[in-house]
Amino acid sequence: MKKSTALSELIINSVEQLDEKKAMELSKTALKNGLDPLALLDLIKEGVIRVGKRYENQQYFIADLIMAGVIFKDILELKEIKQQFSSPKNVKAGKLLIGTVAGDLHDIGKNIFIGMMKANGFETIDLGVDVKKEDFVKYAIEIKPDIIGMSGVLTFTVVPMKETVEALTKAGIRKNTKIIIGGSHLTEENCAEIGADCFATDASDGVELCKKMLGMDVRK
Repeated sequence: MKKSTALSELIINSVEQLDEKKAMELSKTALKNGLDPLALLDLIKEGVIRVGKRYENQQYFIADLIMAGVIFKDILELKEIKQQFSSPKNVKAGKLLIGTVAGDLHDIGKNIFIGMMKANGFETIDLGVDVKKEDFVKYAIEIKPDIIGMSGVLTFTVVPMKETVEALTKAGIRKNTKIIIGGSHLTEENCAEIGADCFATDASDGVELCKKMLGMDVRK
């Protein structure tokens, strides 16, 4: 147990220190030793959260946030991770439009969520990062999603999330579309303030909430 805990902390630290090579080597070792792929992604996400905190404290810069995203994408390319996110054939659950809100360049949690939604049969349209409220509205009108997802790691993202919901409401999109927000800092109070239908701090919970909003059997 101590060895496993030590390895987990090394993985988190390697991401926090932006050591791409070490993060990859440690991740491969952890998977070889039997670590669940989703548990590995949680460790990577924790490392990225620490990078985000350093950015907010002005210890890191935008280039460092981008580097953390590169490390995450490298981990996603590992065979065990790809297998975890393989989509079932001929399953149509719903359509998700998603993006990281304006001012935030993080996409780790968003990409994990997207992978899990695809694995559960959802069609996903990813707008990327630093997405302005006008773009959420534009693509929502064009795509007509069942669910709109907004992601944010940095604490100030509560404001652009709220502004985006207000813009969607003004455009008449809100009444026919469910909204889920995601981020480790979010609370029930934030969700109510923003005006979303639900929030998730964990990708797995987010998938279950989306299925529930569309009346699907969450046990499937």
